[in-house]
Amino acid sequence: MTQRLRKVVFPVAGLGTRFLPATKVVAKEMLPVLDRPLIQYAVDEAVDAGADTLIFVTNRYKHAIADYFDKAYELEQKLEAAGKKELLSLVQNVLPKNVRCVFVTQPEALGLGHAVLCAKPVVGNEPFGVILPDDLIWNTGASALKQMADLAAFENSGVIAVEEVPREQTNKYGIVDATPINDRAALIKLMVEKPKPEDAPSNLAVVGRYVLPGRIFSLLESTKPGAGGEIQLTDAIDALLKQERVLAYRFEGERFDCGNKLGLVKATMHFALQDPALAEATREFVAGK
Repeated sequence: MTQRLRKVVFPVAGLGTRFLPATKVVAKEMLPVLDRPLIQYAVDEAVDAGADTLIFVTNRYKHAIADYFDKAYELEQKLEAAGKKELLSLVQNVLPKNVRCVFVTQPEALGLGHAVLCAKPVVGNEPFGVILPDDLIWNTGASALKQMADLAAFENSGVIAVEEVPREQTNKYGIVDATPINDRAALIKLMVEKPKPEDAPSNLAVVGRYVLPGRIFSLLESTKPGAGGEIQLTDAIDALLKQERVLAYRFEGERFDCGNKLGLVKATMHFALQDPALAEATREFVAGK
């Protein structure tokens, strides 16, 4: 997998039921962490990894993400006329000029594997990344996906982000059994989708970042519905293991599970404490002063 990572897939067709009633009208990926929506953090990570084509797999009802990355003529004219140059720059620079967005519709919610498969006509037969925007990963250096893309190119293999979780939570994740090759990477022997704690081969859980070869699509096409009656990406990757090496990677960074309310609150507090204008007041509020 020596080819440079150019394309990243964002499966964003979910209904965001954990955030109802807000998500009746706001896509969950557009929920803000301070003044930026979740999807912006994910896109910034993809761009940092070198991507120039962003593929959003959405449903027919969600237009907010496309609107966000589109040009807002009236807003930009008003900001320019008012001389608000900093705000104008924020609005105009949500996406670098060399990066394009492609929107693909997932007609039915048939699982993550099916969502990724919907991107096949755009991705083709080249390596690509997958980012689940619910998992916001923050660090001060290279983004998690860039770390993974660099490793994939160096090792000529697929790479999947993993994180240790409490064993009693293995039934919420895809779990890997892997042999370490260094302090952060391990060669995956098998993957299991949401095993019971007593059946889990380890507590290394797959989290929302993948670098995969184009051949995963043919495996997805032949993958039968698995856990939850859905086409699981984990099952296709497990089949891929029989054909080529795939590495599990413990990324540098902190993950916030923004697919639930507590995770979104934690992420918001984290970024408030990183903001010089908000840090002191936030610390005082947390301390109860």
